[in-house]
Amino acid sequence: MESTEDQEVLEAALALIHSRQHISPKRLGDPGPDRDQIEKILTAAGAAPDHGLLTPWRLIIVPPERRHLLAEAFAEALAERDAEATEVQRQDARDKAYRGPFLVMVVARLDPALGPTHPQERLISAGCAIQNMLLTAHAMGFGAGLSSGRALYSQRMRLLFNLTAHEQPLCFLSIGTVLRAKSTRSAQRPAMVNYTSTL
Repeated sequence: MESTEDQEVLEAALALIHSRQHISPKRLGDPGPDRDQIEKILTAAGAAPDHGLLTPWRLIIVPPERRHLLAEAFAEALAERDAEATEVQRQDARDKAYRGPFLVMVVARLDPALGPTHPQERLISAGCAIQNMLLTAHAMGFGAGLSSGRALYSQRMRLLFNLTAHEQPLCFLSIGTVLRAKSTRSAQRPAMVNYTSTL
């Protein structure tokens, strides 16, 4: 039987999970997390399930003073797939690099030399690490969201982040203060009955 304290912890955890929303990087601004908060957020990733203890993912922080490199990578990635992209379109691509005060790329490590754990299990571990960071940021009062897009998978991006042949970029994670609230309608969750069945 659960104690009152256990019940309170459970209710607090469920409230945190169900109140978290994806916040677009466009709606995130200063202040972002400070150094101690960043350490807590990133440390939470390490609590993810990890079959084989491989740490089958890594995180690459993009500090403010390096955002210009990411901006050019976004612009060049656009040019790779659309040689007729206008300068306005390229500038729009560059602008994406400056959204959100804290930015980190999540990378899956799929090298067979790491160990025998299946790549799918490694991706699950990475997803859990991401969720841990999202929930920790939310608990601190920050907004956070994931972003990807075709530029993430470009050769230019792989070069910038020095990814090996067996590494796969999964997403960018942005964290900051919510500048514009998200409508409650867009935060509706699927009903359990819609994704659950019995064998």
